[in-house]
Amino acid sequence: MGPRSATELLQLPVRLHGIRLGGPVDLLLDPTEWRALGLVVLCGDESTRFLVFAAVDLQEDAIDVPSALLLLEDIDFYRGRSRSLLGLLGDTVVSGRRELGELHDLLLLPDGSVEALVVEQDGGLREVRPAGTSIESERVSTA
Repeated sequence: MGPRSATELLQLPVRLHGIRLGGPVDLLLDPTEWRALGLVVLCGDESTRFLVFAAVDLQEDAIDVPSALLLLEDIDFYRGRSRSLLGLLGDTVVSGRRELGELHDLLLLPDGSVEALVVEQDGGLREVRPAGTSIESERVSTA
């Protein structure tokens, strides 16, 4: 399977053997590189839990997990050590001193690495390779 839109993944249910456990409400990213660490999942019991990205099996219509035990309760621990995709959307992507546009989406590979940033500039969308880019509001290097 090729790259997937991160924002589209947030629309999919999280399932265990076909049973809906909840749905993702955010994607947490490594603080220094463009890599997905995990998903914040709103579960059926109205609690939010962290799901490690490496443990998911991305399907066309769902995010499958092999065990409900992979939905971890200490979400604040993971939020404090990551960047929120929803918090980054709309921020300016820069490369060096050059502004590339506003972050609109990410294209994720199945292993969680980001293949491309989807940026909006002058009313159009384009894909940008993540190497050497940062978010202007954070000035986090992603070399």
